[in-house]
This record gives sequence, structure tokens and C-alpha cells, in this order.
Amino acid sequence: MRHLMSPLDFSVKELDTLFNLASDIEKHPDKYAHVCDGKKLATCFYEPSTRTRLSFEAAMLNLGGSVLGFSEASSSSAAKGESVSDTIRVISCYADICAIRHPKEGAPMVAASKSLIPVINAGDGGHQHPTQTLTDLLTIRSLHGNLNGFTIGLCGDLKFGRTVHSLIRALLRYNNIHFVFISPEELRIPDYIIDELNEQNATYEEVIKLDDVIGKLDILYMTRVQRERFFNEEDYVRLKDFYILTKEKMDMAKKSCIVLHPLPRVNEISVEVDDDPRACYFKQAQYGVYVRMALIMTLLGLEVKNNA
Repeated sequence: MRHLMSPLDFSVKELDTLFNLASDIEKHPDKYAHVCDGKKLATCFYEPSTRTRLSFEAAMLNLGGSVLGFSEASSSSAAKGESVSDTIRVISCYADICAIRHPKEGAPMVAASKSLIPVINAGDGGHQHPTQTLTDLLTIRSLHGNLNGFTIGLCGDLKFGRTVHSLIRALLRYNNIHFVFISPEELRIPDYIIDELNEQNATYEEVIKLDDVIGKLDILYMTRVQRERFFNEEDYVRLKDFYILTKEKMDMAKKSCIVLHPLPRVNEISVEVDDDPRACYFKQAQYGVYVRMALIMTLLGLEVKNNA
């Protein structure tokens, strides 16, 4: 039995296999419509989510399976004081696979250690968000053509953004990628990520102004400033509008630049940018369904008969 706690749990070769499966699912969805007949996915979400929870549920339903679970801690026995360990032991009696999101870092790992079924980390605090990273990698591979040889700018909240941390660590396993970190001083990339970049001899730069670097980016990964990660409202209000991607800024970007965002968006990308063909964040959300379908199949050890 295998779990997914971090995007690094899969080797680069295993990721290639996973992404090939996801791409085939995108092209031939009908072929996969009954792979999970009779299987159940439990979605145990201890904090709010729209895309991650619904994309997991859509993925399982697209595969012919069914879903059960809860969408907030207050609607589960956690409100009565039940531990994550006890909850996953019970869920193991009801479902074949579980996706868990929790505000406390490490909670999915605790669940995995006690679980009788595969557990997928759907986000734990400011720590990891591996299925978003798989989504990001599949999106880049599909739209850019490969996962090597590009300049990526990561903009906004680089301190608390778990999607950013996971993506950087995953991309460090590929070749010839230059990182550009764009953030205010208060939200700069954590030192432990910088240490990993240095250990891998990766090239990177840190800047404050998006305008100074947008013209050289192949990929721009925008993030929101997350109110829920701040200790006080004053700091959040001061920084929340620090970066807003507008049509005027997009005029300075390459014609081939790909704009991504893990969503939800607040106001860091102007809605006028949505019509730009380089704005790919809603495509990114769709790729999230394909990669989660592939992941569910992989962790459950399921294949399509006569699959090409």
C-alpha cells in the first residue's frame, strides 16, 4: 500500500508514467469511465476548499466510483474531539482511498501511519500541497511541452504559500530551470527553500517589482496573499494588493508566456487578463481533475484493460 504525502514521493520516472496516464485520460475519458466501479473515495477536509475537494470528487465520479466525507471539521467528529488517527481508522472501514486536508502540518502523515487504505495529502497547513504540485507539473508539461529548460517567476506570497514551496522542490529535479522570486520583503521565500536551491546549484534571483522581470519569464505563477496565514489583520491589509497582474503588465510579457495560479484568486489577477490566451489558470484547474484521476488509479493499482 502506498500513500502520497509529498510530490517527492514519486520519482521523476514515476511522474512521467503518471502524467502519461493523465494525458491519455484527457484524450480518451470514456475509456476510463468504469475503472473505479464499486470503489469509494473519502474526502476528509478539516478546512475549506473548493477546487481541491471538488476536483477529487469529480475525478472519482469520472472513474465510475463514489464519494463520501465531510467538508469542514465542524461537521465531523473532530468537533467532539476525535483524533485524526481514530478518524482514519474508521474511514478505513468505509472507503478504499482517502484524501485529507488539515490545517495542522503533518496531520496527513499521522493519518497515513494509522490507515488501512491509501491516503493522499490534500494540503496540510503551510507545508505541502502535493496534488496541486502534480497539477502544476502536468499543466506546464502539457502547455510548455516539457519540464526542462525554462524561466519561471513565482509572484506574491512566497513565505506562506505551500503550493509555491512544493512546486519549487519538485522542479529542482528537472534540468536548466531558472527561478525568479517576486515578493515584498515580508513575504520572501523561506531560508530552507533557498538552502535547497543552493544545494542543488539551481539558479535563482529575488526581486520586488514584477515589472522588472516579467519580460523574460516563460511561466508566471501568481499567488494570492493568504489572510488565513497572517497573525494580524494589519499586515494582511498592507500587503494584499502588493501585486496585481493587469493587461498593461501582460503587454510586457512574452507572447509565449504561460500564466498560472493555484486559485482561488482574490484580486491579484485582473479579470481583464482572463481573455488573454496566455492566461491558463482555468485550464490548470481542469488538468487537476485528470491528474487526480491518474493518481487514484495508481494508488489503487487499477488499470484499463487493453490500455494503449
